[in-house]
Amino acid sequence: MIIDCHTHAWDRWPYEPAVPDPETRGAIEQLLFEMDRNDVDKAIIVCARIDHNPHNNDYIATCAEKYPDRIVQFADVDCSWTESYHQPGAAERLEAAAAQYHLKGYTQYLADDFGWFETSEGQKFIEKTVELKLIASFAFMHTWHEPLRAVCRQYPDLVVMGHHLAGTRASEKPPYPNFQEVLKSAEVPNIYLKLSGFPYVSTSDWDFPFADAHWMVREIYKHYGAERLCWASDYPPVLWYMTYKQSLEVFRTHCSFVSEKDKGMILGENMGRLLENAGGVL
Repeated sequence: MIIDCHTHAWDRWPYEPAVPDPETRGAIEQLLFEMDRNDVDKAIIVCARIDHNPHNNDYIATCAEKYPDRIVQFADVDCSWTESYHQPGAAERLEAAAAQYHLKGYTQYLADDFGWFETSEGQKFIEKTVELKLIASFAFMHTWHEPLRAVCRQYPDLVVMGHHLAGTRASEKPPYPNFQEVLKSAEVPNIYLKLSGFPYVSTSDWDFPFADAHWMVREIYKHYGAERLCWASDYPPVLWYMTYKQSLEVFRTHCSFVSEKDKGMILGENMGRLLENAGGVL
């Protein structure tokens, strides 16, 4: 089974410049079409209540009901673009979202308030995450690694997934201090990384297969092991840089340093295990 662990869908296209088909370009059926063409069995929809889409959680909930064997919703809970971001009552909002959408995970795009998880509100939020057995899908850069290592050590049953190799950038100069933070987080066993965003890591956003980023992926694979990496496409934003098929093959074909057994784990087995152990209902 192949599971794409990071995708999006919207009923109105959120990005600029404007497109001629805003009502259909981000629709769930577009994603399912790409999945079917490439034999991808299931996708995690990372909700994002961004421009034109304040109701994205509800839209994806409807999609999950319509396609229950293909779609798993990770709701947007207090992402950094929302007015409720890290405001009082976060744990209660998380619990309400988990109940309303039958969640196995949620997403939060983090800003620069690096000490929030040490506050009483942040502690209650993480404690509720652990209590409900939710996967915490966080978008963060290298600056967040140290505080997230601390909270993950404090709560060993917490599962954190970092988006798009969590701040890895091939443009960084030796001795790569930011990348060293990414590798250091491998010491904490409940931090996982999404193996995605190759064009974001690369110094080029068009030069498939983004070979200048592969040495960094190799180091991440070496430090984290196959067990804590999960492949993702980041569809549909990935289409600015490559096709959906290429987002799969940039890993499956071009990361030849990964064994076939480990590729199976990264392409779906790991995410399947996490979902099976998470809260909610598949």
